[in-house]
Amino acid sequence: MSTSNSPFRTPLSRARGLGAAHHGVSHFISERISGLALVPLFIWGAFAGIRLAGADFDTVAAWVAIPLNAVLLSLLFVALLVHLKNAIQLVIEDYVEAFAPKAALVIGNLFVCILAGAVGIVSILKIAFTGAL
Repeated sequence: MSTSNSPFRTPLSRARGLGAAHHGVSHFISERISGLALVPLFIWGAFAGIRLAGADFDTVAAWVAIPLNAVLLSLLFVALLVHLKNAIQLVIEDYVEAFAPKAALVIGNLFVCILAGAVGIVSILKIAFTGAL
């Protein structure tokens, strides 16, 4: 008998949405929302990349200096990293058996994604301020 349909589950347990992993559906929802956010942002980014292909640094810097472009580029980068973090975490949780390596890999994944996000946002801002001058 599966745990989700068990008559022994309390109404509170069903209301919290706790499954076998005991951490609910927040990971699932986060993956879906980040994936949904990536659709329009990626389409915008692809068209922007095609328009800017072959342009020199000054042209790209001037384009990034436009506030809307800098914000959308930052949102694309953050949504991509959130989606990547969740996907890699899911693979780690599904395929690494032992607790210590699993915990180390999940924490490492989180730190790498946060570091990449910080470096990416700072880089976007630096280019934006360079293009604004």
